[in-house]
Amino acid sequence: MKSKWKTIIIVLVVLALGIGVYASTVLSKRGVVAVQTGKVVRQDLTSLVTASGEIKPKNYINIGANAIGLLTRILVKEGDRVSKGQLVARVENIQPEAQVASQKAQVSSAEADSNAAEAALKAADDSLHTQQAVIDHSQSDLDHAKLDYDRAQELFKDQLLAKQDFDAKKAAYDAAAASLKADQTRLVQARSQREQTAAQLSSSQRHVAQANAVLAQYTDMLHKFDSYAPLDGVVTNLPVREGETVVPGQTNLAGSNIMTIADMSLITAEVKVDETDIVSVALNQKADITIDAIPNKTFKGHVIEIGNTAILRSTGLAASQSAVSSQEAKDFKVVVAMDDPPEEIRPGLSCTAKITTATRQKALTIPIQALTIRQKGDLEVKPKTGGGAMAAIKLTPAEEKARKEEVQGVFVIAGGKAQFRKVETGITGSTDIEVVTGLKEGDEIVTGSYQIIRTLRNEAQVKVDNKSPMPQKA
Repeated sequence: MKSKWKTIIIVLVVLALGIGVYASTVLSKRGVVAVQTGKVVRQDLTSLVTASGEIKPKNYINIGANAIGLLTRILVKEGDRVSKGQLVARVENIQPEAQVASQKAQVSSAEADSNAAEAALKAADDSLHTQQAVIDHSQSDLDHAKLDYDRAQELFKDQLLAKQDFDAKKAAYDAAAASLKADQTRLVQARSQREQTAAQLSSSQRHVAQANAVLAQYTDMLHKFDSYAPLDGVVTNLPVREGETVVPGQTNLAGSNIMTIADMSLITAEVKVDETDIVSVALNQKADITIDAIPNKTFKGHVIEIGNTAILRSTGLAASQSAVSSQEAKDFKVVVAMDDPPEEIRPGLSCTAKITTATRQKALTIPIQALTIRQKGDLEVKPKTGGGAMAAIKLTPAEEKARKEEVQGVFVIAGGKAQFRKVETGITGSTDIEVVTGLKEGDEIVTGSYQIIRTLRNEAQVKVDNKSPMPQKA
C-alpha cells in the first residue's frame, strides 16, 4: 500500500515539474516576434529611372497647306526618301500661274522701254561728245581768225594793207565767233536733251523694278501652291489624297497637314518620367531602350533633352496651360537618342527606357524593404511602474513636437532584440539601397515580413526565422 502511494506521489511530482517547465517556457516566449533577417553587404549598385514612351525622329516637319484649293498632284508616297527642296505636292494653281505669266510680259515690256531709254541716253552722250568736238574745232578756227585779224589791224594801221583785205579778215573773224557761239548753244541743247533722256531711263528702270516686285509677289503666291521638302528625310505620314481640298492655317483640321517628313538619321525614344524621378535625370546619362515591337533586344542610348514643363498625366497637356490648379500626377518629357537604331524601326513604336542615373562600386547596401520610418517618441523604451503601467508624464508642446519627428532607419538584431538604428541613404537600385551612415558591413538587420517591419517596436524580443514559407496546396 505504501509502495502504491509512493508511485502516485512521484508521478505527481514529475507532472508538476513538467507543468512548471512548460509554463516557464511559454512565459519566456511571450512577446517574442518571429522575423526574417539579412546581412548588410557590399556590392555594385546602379540607380535606374524607368519610363515609357514612343519612338520619334529627332527632327521632323509637318508640311501644311499654304493655299486653299484642290490637291492636284502628290509626287511621293509614304516611306519614300526625299531630298531638301524636292517638289512633293501641288495644289491647283491656274489663276496664280496666269498672273505670273501676265506679269512676266509686263516686266518684258518695261525692260524694253528701259533698254530703249538706255540706248537713247547713249546716243545723247555720243552727240555731246560730237558737239564738243565741233566746238573745239570752231574754237580753233576762231583762234586762227583772231590771229589773222590782229595782224590785219597792225598792217592796216601802217597802211600796208588795203581796206578791202582788212574788211575780209574782220568778216572772217566775226563769222568764226558766231559759229563758235552757235556750236556752244547746240551743246547746251544737247546736254538738256541728254538730261531728259536720263530722266526717261530712270523712270523706265523704276517701272522695271516695280514690275519685278509685282512679279516676285505673284511668283511667291504661285510658289505657295507647291510644297517642297524642307529637309532630307523620309515621308512618315501622308494623310491626304489627290483631289482633296486642302486648307491653310487650321491646326488639327483635316486637309491642313499634307504630309510629315522626318530626318531618320537621329532616332529618339521620347519618354515621360515621373515627377519624383526627374530630379535624378541629367544630360548624357546612359540608357537601355526596349521596343515592344522588337522583343528580346535592348538598344543603347543617351539623354539629349530634358523637359522643364510638367505634363498632366490625364490630359497630356502642360500643367501651365491648365486653368485649374491640379494635384494629380505629372510627368516630364525626356528625349533619349538611340546610338544604333535598327533598320526596321518606325516612328510611333512603343518603347521603354531605363536611364542609369547613378552607379556605386562596392557600396554598402541593404534590401529596400528593410528601411522604415518611426517617430522619435515611438523609439523610447517605456519604463514600467511598480504596477506595470506607464507613469503619466506631461510634455510641453516643443517636446511633443520633437517626439513626433520622423526618423528613417532599420532594425538591427543584437542580443535577441530588434534595435532601431538611424541611417542615411544614398542611391537606390532595383531591390537594394545604399547606406551612407548608421550601419557597417555584416550587421544583421530585419528584412521581413512587411507587416512586422511596420509594427515592430524598438528593443522588442525577436526570434530569427529565415525558413522559406511552405507552398500552400491547392
